[in-house]
Amino acid sequence: MRMYAKPVAAVTGALALAASLTACGGSSAASDEKVVTVYSADGLKGEKGDGWYDKVFADFEKETGIKVKYVEGGSGEMVQRALREKSNTQADVIVTLPPFIQQAGSKGLLQKYTPKGADQVDGADKAADGSWTSVVNNYFGFIHNKKELPEAPGTWEALLDGKFRNKLQYSTPGVAGDGTAVLIKAMHDFGGQAPAMEYLKKLQANNVGPSSSTSKLAPKVDKGELLVANGDVQMNFAQAKSMPNLAIWFPAKEGGKPTTFALPYAAGLVDRAPHTENGKKLLDFMLGEGAQREVSAVGGGFPARKDIKATDANAIELAKLIEGVEIFEPDWADIDTNLSSYVDAWKSATGS
Repeated sequence: MRMYAKPVAAVTGALALAASLTACGGSSAASDEKVVTVYSADGLKGEKGDGWYDKVFADFEKETGIKVKYVEGGSGEMVQRALREKSNTQADVIVTLPPFIQQAGSKGLLQKYTPKGADQVDGADKAADGSWTSVVNNYFGFIHNKKELPEAPGTWEALLDGKFRNKLQYSTPGVAGDGTAVLIKAMHDFGGQAPAMEYLKKLQANNVGPSSSTSKLAPKVDKGELLVANGDVQMNFAQAKSMPNLAIWFPAKEGGKPTTFALPYAAGLVDRAPHTENGKKLLDFMLGEGAQREVSAVGGGFPARKDIKATDANAIELAKLIEGVEIFEPDWADIDTNLSSYVDAWKSATGS
């Protein structure tokens, strides 16, 4: 089994930085300005400033003098924002979960750049054309409140029980990377689009409603407002340090094994980035040995580089977490091509 370590929207972060971004965006920015702007899926920045991004960005600024300006949101949200700004590019680096990093590439948002250390990243975790590379590996998962619900539900079918009415929520497919992952896993586990949509239609009776941000669901689960929500291993593992009622689990189809799939945080250099050289330096830094050794110890994820063998306490706990879980590999090319139709089918099935 291949080991990974994703993993995924704080709109407030985007709003707070809106004013500062205009100062460093597009052609008005000096090419030698000591700044780099990152658009990223949520999950790698700590709620209390103690996440992998917090450590890596601080170390990067100390070493290079380049300040990181950070905007986060759902994976799809970040790609759409970059698309809207294509004529006046604001971001230098974009980090999203699949299939949105592939989407960014197919829409011409990325320029080719192979960071130092990318030769140690598994072929499935980087673009063949060099447009993006995973920086933190991860798995898709679910969470439950272990105080109110000591045993994980175990199966998809169990979530249809009336006790989960208005106590279950998953982030929006097509907007959030982890929300899109719900569709991908359901289609795999139920054996196709039609049976997956039939199930999700039934599940909608218990679903609280849409959420553009997966990270916002964990606090609700921790407080008991929700009993179950979707997430990913890296993000939820890191959140559990300050949210003691969170527990990670992987749904199975009734009679089957629990399953998951790799959902890495993948980074690419934005086409016509205002600070291209600074973006390259940051990508090199994130894939550097120092930053990669802290992926599990600080970030609760799995190193993207095969030559980094994490042995810290978090790494050991993470390995146990996915023990016995069947890992499948989605057909990302198919998902990239047909994502809109899958999301439309979900909207139709659920009335969303």
